Amino acid sequence: MKSYTITVNGNVYDVTVEEGTGSAAPAAAPKAAPKAAPKAAPKAAAPAAAAGAGSVKVTASVPGKVFKVEASVGQAVKRGDNIIILEAMKMEIPVVAPQDGTVASIDVAAGAAVESGDVLATLN
Repeated sequence: MKSYTITVNGNVYDVTVEEGTGSAAPAAAPKAAPKAAPKAAPKAAAPAAAAGAGSVKVTASVPGKVFKVEASVGQAVKRGDNIIILEAMKMEIPVVAPQDGTVASIDVAAGAAVESGDVLATLN
């Protein structure tokens, strides 16, 4: 037997390890990995159709959760106006209008999870 002192994250542990006899028993076969859960169903066709309503797409710059929708369909916005607020890593990140226009569609709702690049709204 061999004794070791190991420090992990500032905690000290005394460990004793048995030495093998040289004839190790065969290792148990690893268990099969669990099957991945089925992916979520694709988004409904209605939001996809609405996404094409405007010519300018407003996309998420980071993955996160929609915290608040500040604009509404038909509202006139100027470049830099907040359209949607995302929450990522406990920070509120505004998603702003890239140019002047009118909100043609809002493609997400508060509380929805989004990935980077997802279309959040469109402008005309």
